[in-house]
Amino acid sequence: MDNSYKTIQFEKKEQAAVLTLDRPQKLNAFNLRMLEEMLDAIKYVNESDDIEFLIITGSGKAFCAGADLSSGKKTFDKNFDTRDFHDAEYRKDAGGILNLELYRCLKPVIIACNGDAVGVGATMQLPADIRIASPNARYGFVFANRGIVPDGCASWFLPRVIGISKSLQLCYSGKLIDAEEALDIGLIDYICDDNVVEYALDKGRALCSSSAPVSIAMTRQMIWSLSGESNPELAHEIESKAIDSRGQSDDAKEGVMSFLEKRKPKFKNKVSSDMPEVYPWKNK
Repeated sequence: MDNSYKTIQFEKKEQAAVLTLDRPQKLNAFNLRMLEEMLDAIKYVNESDDIEFLIITGSGKAFCAGADLSSGKKTFDKNFDTRDFHDAEYRKDAGGILNLELYRCLKPVIIACNGDAVGVGATMQLPADIRIASPNARYGFVFANRGIVPDGCASWFLPRVIGISKSLQLCYSGKLIDAEEALDIGLIDYICDDNVVEYALDKGRALCSSSAPVSIAMTRQMIWSLSGESNPELAHEIESKAIDSRGQSDDAKEGVMSFLEKRKPKFKNKVSSDMPEVYPWKNK
């Protein structure tokens, strides 16, 4: 993990990692340095067995005001910044690069949205497992208002979260919606009146305190990716292989015995070294 972050803060709190977008003077506007630092932090989370879940929040009064527009007319011009993360024939969208890494994350991801989330600030929340907002949070998918289109793989994520019709209405208009409306349409899961990060920590502990980390990692990847299949055949295949593999593990033995002995389980298998061979199934 890089210890010289300039655009984010990263700290461990008990079994959690808290990633804070940290450009408060710019309302945490997203730039390429922030992307690179977030990717580094996510990689560290995946590789650290003492981290059970990831919380993403913002510093100051905003979560993220979207892309940094300080370059004016050149902001979205592909010729303005020629850095290419994957040597593609086209420049890959930075928000999409981030969201694919969040999608592939092997730990639960929780958003603690402390304020306005606009553009990429809204779309980067979509691959999270739980989205929590403060009462003053607002959300805006303002891409068409800026003459572009949604980023962050939002055309895949957003309809899965709120449906096609609501997605189109928000993206066509670019209107800002408040936390109450976001809750009503399913864009967020909870509104927290107090410390939104502490609330997220409580939710994360409840998710992970009695479950095997490898099982959580597998479950996250299975539900996120297999739910998009056109039929359940592949899900049955992957679940069967994963159950066979996990069923022989120390975790499965501990899970059964802790239940029979009426005690809290102590799972030993690690995400860094004990993921079943069936994963990643997309390459099988």
